[in-house]
Amino acid sequence: MVRRFRPEFWPTVFLIPALVLLLGLGVWQLERRVWKADLINRIEHGLAAPPAPLPAEIDPGFDYRHVTVTGRFDAAHAFRLLARVHDGAAGIQVVAPLIRDDDGPAVLVNRGWVPLGPDGKPAAFDPPPAGTVTVEGVARRPLPQGWMQPDNSPATNEWFWIDPKAMAAAAGLDRVAPVVVEQAAGPDRSRYPLGGQTKVDLPNDHLQYAITWFGFAAILVAIYLLHHLRRGRAAGKGPEA
Repeated sequence: MVRRFRPEFWPTVFLIPALVLLLGLGVWQLERRVWKADLINRIEHGLAAPPAPLPAEIDPGFDYRHVTVTGRFDAAHAFRLLARVHDGAAGIQVVAPLIRDDDGPAVLVNRGWVPLGPDGKPAAFDPPPAGTVTVEGVARRPLPQGWMQPDNSPATNEWFWIDPKAMAAAAGLDRVAPVVVEQAAGPDRSRYPLGGQTKVDLPNDHLQYAITWFGFAAILVAIYLLHHLRRGRAAGKGPEA
């Protein structure tokens, strides 16, 4: 006579919270998949739209927008972003404040990339144009300091991440926009800085992650059932006469 399925206490105690956790992670990844798809759609829409003047007041969601901004470069203050790679080559990026012609705050403009020479120093690059100019590019919300990034050193003009407030203080600016405009590529790709450094790399792999977590949950249930089925069969045989 085969013994009926009777769950053991400790395997069941382990199964229930582990199963809830794995299923919860799977559902969370599905929700992240929807969020990431919406984010990618907004970014692609913003980059594909024709350039629009950068507003004076910028809402918190303003990011990856194709914009233009008019003003005069503050050539006396050029910030160097260190450890920037372009096509596998090491270099820096040059950021300069643009004093707007309208009533809006100054804007930090990432003019582009400059390679490092054999001596480890940046190659010669063109200064910003004099007079009033209109810059076209992509407005980006600067990322906060990464956990592996060193602290910025304003005293030595060594910057590892864009800090609008600290850069504004170093340039003696009262106000600065909460975005940086990454300048579009110019017609001459042989002169530095090289514009067009905006990179969009947002893979949406959350469905695969969800399937992985749900797969772990299914495997856990299968192991639990197999354990009890074997136990039940062994008990059903009983002692031999």
